[in-house]
Amino acid sequence: MGTPSYTDGPAGHRTPPARAVPRRRHFADRPRRSVLLTALMGLTALYALLPLAWLVINATKTQKSLLDSFGLWFSGDFALWDNITQTLTYDDGIFVRWFLNTLLYVVAGAGGATFLAVLGGYGLAKFDFPGKRAVFATVIGAVAVPATALAVPTFLMFSKAGLTDTPWAVVVPSLVSPFGLYLMWVFAAEAVPAELLEAARVDGSGELRTFFQVALPLLTPGIVTVLLFTMVQTWNNYFLPLIMLKDPDWYPLTLGLNAWNEQASTAGGHAVFNLVITGSLLTIVPLVAAFLLLQRYWRSGLAAGSVKG
Repeated sequence: MGTPSYTDGPAGHRTPPARAVPRRRHFADRPRRSVLLTALMGLTALYALLPLAWLVINATKTQKSLLDSFGLWFSGDFALWDNITQTLTYDDGIFVRWFLNTLLYVVAGAGGATFLAVLGGYGLAKFDFPGKRAVFATVIGAVAVPATALAVPTFLMFSKAGLTDTPWAVVVPSLVSPFGLYLMWVFAAEAVPAELLEAARVDGSGELRTFFQVALPLLTPGIVTVLLFTMVQTWNNYFLPLIMLKDPDWYPLTLGLNAWNEQASTAGGHAVFNLVITGSLLTIVPLVAAFLLLQRYWRSGLAAGSVKG
């Protein structure tokens, strides 16, 4: 480092050089706050959180206070724990059966759809074969087709096979996720470098070993994203089980809670609106927990490319 230079001052005194004063950030350099954008974000948050607040508040009310009180404020005794107990034990504990059915459909359907989407997306992104452009057009076309448009043809096909009113009628259609396949296709094309795969092959690694040990860790953020999308879609699936299932023992939570809600309109039916609301609250808890537990994989995926060796 060079020595600082001194200047000759009055009366022979040597004046040290002036220290560099850090420039203060001008007010114009600060990020500007948009009142309109803040208001829009506040409305979006209100739109998302208000139904959840309504659900939590009304799950603490009894059947009587639920109908006699304001929906966005507490009333009467705090009956949340009693409502939960009644929900789990009502009609011989059928809610627990519906919960296990939904869990089965999600694990088998959403898990299988994610696995197939990862395999298909990786293969389409990293291998060339005749007809690849036709496959791409087919996948894009399948994404544009709504699931409700395929429900009736799917029912007719499963009816001919004798699989209606069975879990297979819900699990097998859930295995097909065109959007998940397209998402993994696009993600694998950017997340897995071709040079890394070539290096693994030069070292003698087979395709399966290369996929599971080299490519799969890099695909984790995309896998989690597809898993959450397919899980939410299967968990909230209503129309497909509605046309496929008749036996209440195979109902998912969506159909079961709707059956409870319709009891009040049937002859001799007993209104259990407090149990419907409490059951709806219990239904969303696993989804919220899944998002909170899996969000760290998104963070790690976003930071994976920011550090260079």
